[in-house]
Amino acid sequence: MTILAAAIPITQPHPLSMLPFAVLLLCIAFLPFVLKLHWERHYHRVALFLASITTAYYFFWIRQPERILREGGDYICFMALVGSLFVVAGGIHVKIRGEATPFFNCALLFFGTIAGNVLGTAGASMLFIRPWIRANKYRYAGLHTAFFIFLISNLGGGLTPMGPPLFLGYIKGVPFWWMIQHCWLGWAVALLALLLIFYLVDRHNFRRPPRPVREEETAARKIDIEGLRNVFFLAIILGAVFIEHPLFLREAIMLAAAIGSYYATPKSVHLANEFSFAPVKEVGWLFLGIFLTMVPVLHYMQLHARDLAIDTPAKFFWIAGGLSAVLDNAPTYLTFLANALGRSVSASRIPLPCNNFSPAAKPKWPPFPWARFCSGLRPTSATVPIS
Repeated sequence: MTILAAAIPITQPHPLSMLPFAVLLLCIAFLPFVLKLHWERHYHRVALFLASITTAYYFFWIRQPERILREGGDYICFMALVGSLFVVAGGIHVKIRGEATPFFNCALLFFGTIAGNVLGTAGASMLFIRPWIRANKYRYAGLHTAFFIFLISNLGGGLTPMGPPLFLGYIKGVPFWWMIQHCWLGWAVALLALLLIFYLVDRHNFRRPPRPVREEETAARKIDIEGLRNVFFLAIILGAVFIEHPLFLREAIMLAAAIGSYYATPKSVHLANEFSFAPVKEVGWLFLGIFLTMVPVLHYMQLHARDLAIDTPAKFFWIAGGLSAVLDNAPTYLTFLANALGRSVSASRIPLPCNNFSPAAKPKWPPFPWARFCSGLRPTSATVPIS
């Protein structure tokens, strides 16, 4: 991919070529509320139509099909990881008997956030959302949904490429352990701060019912886990992440692990999890449109990064967080990765590929996933896949 990127000539995309991307974002943001039934029936056609405009522009107008093909390859890698982790997580059922105290809730959020770095945010959300709701059923409130999204569905994927956005950086050349080496402290501060805030708010919520009710609901607790055989398939997927050659072998192994997991999991576990492919189908179609329509955006960002004046930690923090709140973690990450590459241009003004950066290089400002939890303002079926 890096060699292909280096061979692409430098050509300015027309600003209007970014219009399909903007239209798609507006559709995703408003049509599910304004025209819900029509959107659910035709969202894949909208994504395909807008993606075809951008594809035609790069193939036939400026004659740079390499950029479309490169993003198409990244899309296949992205969906292979997201889909396989979703299927494997859907084969593991966690059942909690008894109600949750604020401390137990914090522990569950903590382990779910850690799991997000192994299962991916979609897989961890799939695994923990129903136990989370059941454990808090007698006092479930909006704060439980909000902090679940902040922590497990967003911050959980901020340390390893198993959280899908960082996987896109990994396949473009960012070292696998870069985030853990350089960003673990910031990630830990964000995690502990959110857990502390949640504990204080949840303690107030916990004390609202009368004491006899609290004691009755929290007196006994038991945790059962079914489908542990899927840990084997999870290990296969984790190992496949490190395979780079030959092309698409990694994705084939992930797909094989997902198929094996699906057929090896008892139907009772899938029924208990209310497992469905609908969330993956929606993510697949919408991200196909996002990946292809954002090609001119990334193209423009790389060529004009130095002109955008996004050059301080505060600007990166607020702009990345704001964009992630209305867009998504993955395209936001790619946008700011393109910006970083564009700002680190060579003497010939050609943006450098990722592998030109030293794995030991220290970040100049807080990295992109610092503001991951900001995207919790916009929950989707990809972050909390409840069928």
